[in-house]
Amino acid sequence: MANKLYRGVIPPVVVPDTEDRQLDVASFERNINRMIEAGVDGLFFLGSSGEVVFSTDERRDEIIREAVRIVDHRVPVFVGIIDTETERVLEHGRRAQELGADVLVATCPFYALGGLAEVEEHFRILHEELDLPIFAYDIPVCVHTKLPWRLLAKLGAEGVLAGVKDSSGDDISFRYLCQENEKLGHPLSLLTGHEIVVDGAYLSGADGSVPGLGNVDPDGYVRMWKAAEAGDWATVKLEQDKLNELSHIFDCTDGVQGYGAGVGAFKTALMLMGIFESNQMLRPVKALEGKNVEAIREVLAASGLL
Repeated sequence: MANKLYRGVIPPVVVPDTEDRQLDVASFERNINRMIEAGVDGLFFLGSSGEVVFSTDERRDEIIREAVRIVDHRVPVFVGIIDTETERVLEHGRRAQELGADVLVATCPFYALGGLAEVEEHFRILHEELDLPIFAYDIPVCVHTKLPWRLLAKLGAEGVLAGVKDSSGDDISFRYLCQENEKLGHPLSLLTGHEIVVDGAYLSGADGSVPGLGNVDPDGYVRMWKAAEAGDWATVKLEQDKLNELSHIFDCTDGVQGYGAGVGAFKTALMLMGIFESNQMLRPVKALEGKNVEAIREVLAASGLL
């Protein structure tokens, strides 16, 4: 059976916590409903923005369970089953299936680094032993392996992969993948996670985007997608330029880096907008405070979101 084509805006959901680092279900529900009401086409839970690698198995279960309950079949639920090696990824995949996920998202292995033969076998095993569509998550900055476009296209053509979530930052490789995907009859859903240049990805042939910034301004990404579907490229660029001004929440802070600067900025923005009760981070990452919070407030105000 051919894989379903997933298209549109599918934000990776940021997960709110209480001050004592428990899941803040009320804030989680506000954020999910707000994005669905904005018109997103799916939601991706337990990705990088969802702090998957900071989450215990118990926390992963709680997030998936609440996500499935809140979404209630309104949009597809993508779930990250990210872990170091194949057997652990399979465990997460089976559990996500049991809890009601629609699509599974996996990176290649990232501790016992092998070669491309092992990477290919990893995805083949996932396809053979799990019952849901599999998306490959290409994020070499975290897993230290770049997924080659030829391999992704091959696995798509053979039905092993249903799609790719590309966060590689390699626009050349992504362009080649889009072109090869067309030659093969478009077996893969190709989604860009490169939220600052989504307009370019759409021109290349992307089927949609997975923008973390879509938690803060889902409406902007939905408008951009609709404009791209209509072939209104002037509006696509205009919306991307506006979103890029908002993206300065990432670089207006001082003295923080990594998750503290990225996901920390998302949580702080959502707190300032009244969607999250707190900008708490999971250990060992510290929540933004003081001047850094005020800097993000200024960016939000300038973007008309306060």
